[in-house]
Amino acid sequence: FEKSKRDIDELKKVFLHQANNKMDESIVKRFYSQYKKDMPENVLPMNIDEYGNSSVATIPTLFDLVLKNNYKGHNLAEDDIIMFASVGAGMNINAITYKV
Repeated sequence: FEKSKRDIDELKKVFLHQANNKMDESIVKRFYSQYKKDMPENVLPMNIDEYGNSSVATIPTLFDLVLKNNYKGHNLAEDDIIMFASVGAGMNINAITYKV
């Protein structure tokens, strides 16, 4: 995220690979703690309860649901700053900052 040169307060959503709800929440909390911030409410959309772990499709599926359907109260607007991130067993840790 530092490479994006954005302020952490600009980050509206984190789209994280949907492997485990508790694990994902812990990862995002730890990410925010590096900036001496608490994880904001409503920053981490989740769909694992409905779709399960769909492997590489978890992030694009969730992004599409939020973008098109205001999924579970999550929405995006033009120029929002979001992050796509993936971490888990058998995969590299990846993250990209994206401007909608």
